[in-house]
Amino acid sequence: MQSDVDAAGKPARQGVIRAPQSFFAGLALIALGLFAIWAISNLPQGTLGAMGPAMLPRWLAIAVALCGAALVVVGLLKEGEPLERWHLRGPVLVAIGIICFAVTIRWFGLAVAGPLALFIGGFGSDETRPKELLIFAILMTAFCVVLFRYLLNQPMPILIIPGTSIYI
Repeated sequence: MQSDVDAAGKPARQGVIRAPQSFFAGLALIALGLFAIWAISNLPQGTLGAMGPAMLPRWLAIAVALCGAALVVVGLLKEGEPLERWHLRGPVLVAIGIICFAVTIRWFGLAVAGPLALFIGGFGSDETRPKELLIFAILMTAFCVVLFRYLLNQPMPILIIPGTSIYI
């Protein structure tokens, strides 16, 4: 007769999936990778000599999907953690931060949209401290300004003040 308790005193898992957290995380990564591959399917990949706009995203999506497949296998073969309770706070606040960035980047520029998105999304964790989050948001925005505007030469608006002719 089989015991309902393993050697560590935990309830023994029944069924094929031995590590539900790894298994379902793997499925999510596979879905994400497949979605990314589908989303860039109309872009040319190019060659290593002349890279197209889809080369890096496609290979990153394939890598993500392969990591997901590895997690699925681990979830089937090794004993692991059960699924934890889901909280909506994180995903909802991160999504709101992304939407705020998309709405404000063209009206106010990166100097306003960046910290706003990072500040809102940062409250997705219950461990967030506002002062540290504000410092992080300002430093990350400064890094993004230098990276995108000056190092990568992207025509990104840095600061727009509506109602004036100020457009940096």
